[in-house]
Amino acid sequence: MIIATFNANSIRSRVKFITDWLAANQPDVLCVQETKVQDEKFPVEIFEQSGYEFVFRGEKAYNGVAIFSRSGISDVVFGLDDEPHDEARMITAQVNGITVVNTYVPQGTAPDSEKFLYKLEWYMRLREHFNKNFSPDEPILWVGDLNVAMDERDVHNPKSAWGSVCYCQETINAMNNVIDWGFTDVFRMHNQEDGQFTFWDYRVKNGFKRNAGWRLDYIMATRPLAESCTRCWVDKEPRALDKPSDHTFLLAEFDL
Repeated sequence: MIIATFNANSIRSRVKFITDWLAANQPDVLCVQETKVQDEKFPVEIFEQSGYEFVFRGEKAYNGVAIFSRSGISDVVFGLDDEPHDEARMITAQVNGITVVNTYVPQGTAPDSEKFLYKLEWYMRLREHFNKNFSPDEPILWVGDLNVAMDERDVHNPKSAWGSVCYCQETINAMNNVIDWGFTDVFRMHNQEDGQFTFWDYRVKNGFKRNAGWRLDYIMATRPLAESCTRCWVDKEPRALDKPSDHTFLLAEFDL
């Protein structure tokens, strides 16, 4: 089984981008964040031609998540424990007996902002959600744009980045609190080197060419799945295409 995650930064702007990538790579599951589109305007007809089943929840101009699967999708739940405000940030679904949790974690804006406090609270509520609804012994994949760089390997310039909303002790602690519930970062199982990023800010001049990026996208697995993960890698090629997202695809393979 191959699962991928991708922050599209507007799914309508990347429709052909995504359908071409699906056709070329054929992952079993693709989780997408920042679709930035209301449900009634989601490009359903185009994606129906891809051969993938899909579910989605979005809103105008912000947030939005979707799951694509080559097989059936069932038991779909939006948001954190029926909280409507979170519905466009999270989808949980069953795919081939595996629970897939696709999240777009709040970015936080600035360390002294209410949105940053909301980010920390969101992580606390996510941990409570796993406590309440699941067991670490179940096969669960938690994926998405988690808006945290876990250590200096995940940031192109860690000294200058330290203290930002995506790279500070508060956010690292918040994310570790969820990981400690029972998850393994499968990318770090197979890749220890620094400089392997999934996000390159448009605003940084020649950022992608200089590899001035961040690792903000993750595939986390509970023990039953982590033990079967054979590889995890970043597909950088799409970021070099014309009019790309500021993120690229992260993939993991499991021998099930």
